[in-house]
Amino acid sequence: MREKIFLILANLFWAGNYVFGKYVVTEMSPLWITFTRWFLALCFLIPISYFIERPNYREVFKQSWLPLSCMGLLGVIGYNLLLYEALEYTSPVNASLVNALNPAIMVVFSFLILKERMTLVNVAGFALSLIGVLFILTKGHLEWLFQTTYNRGDLMMIVANFCWVFYSIIGKRLAVPPITTTACSVLLSVIFLFPFLFLQPFDMTQLSGRGITGIIYMWLFPSVCSFVFWNMAVKKVGPGHAGVYLNLITVFTAIITLMLGERILTSQIIGGALVLIGVYFATKIPKTNVKVIKSVQL
Repeated sequence: MREKIFLILANLFWAGNYVFGKYVVTEMSPLWITFTRWFLALCFLIPISYFIERPNYREVFKQSWLPLSCMGLLGVIGYNLLLYEALEYTSPVNASLVNALNPAIMVVFSFLILKERMTLVNVAGFALSLIGVLFILTKGHLEWLFQTTYNRGDLMMIVANFCWVFYSIIGKRLAVPPITTTACSVLLSVIFLFPFLFLQPFDMTQLSGRGITGIIYMWLFPSVCSFVFWNMAVKKVGPGHAGVYLNLITVFTAIITLMLGERILTSQIIGGALVLIGVYFATKIPKTNVKVIKSVQL
């Protein structure tokens, strides 16, 4: 029961990141949001990593500096910059709906790169979730597919998905404990981002109360609490069971949006349903008696 509560809270806090990010991005650039959020998160991630996993940081960086750097560039810098940039052009609901395609893309690339098993049900689920995303992008008019100008923010979220997929694939192959992996990749990302801050000077005193609240929220809850809750739950119930709860991000984002007085389009509801149903089947673990597609050697 406790693990379920942890999983629900983790996804609730991640959903809040979309909503607060939409507000904060009007006052801070995506670069400063990403840097500030993760710089502050390091204050917790490094001690948590040290006391729970007891890593030898010198050996970790010596042996794995390249994959950790790639993970930082893709998952911390790339994903977050694209996410906050996308929120300047699209709604939190749309961003979370497009992001919900992530697990399905992960299955396909795990099949292509990691040679993991994939069934025809997985393929059908991926196709259905893709139709759902296209339904959202075209606002319910699939006939506009080749003759419409898409929302820039929605397209950015698709690119962000690919950043996260490759970040996750690298992390899956890395023989470093998960909290330590996150802490080290975040540390490298903060170092990489620091010189670019001088190209976009920003006075923190200009932040409004809402902006400060948003930054504190994104630092404490999605960056630290969600991560700790997620890892504690996954350790007990396993990643397969926990992964199903990721669909709650979209649900919570929609609920928070409605509570703030904003409306949700019919195309978002239908497209979101297609995405979530498709992702369920795309991520369904193959059974031994189910026909499995053989992976190809790249």
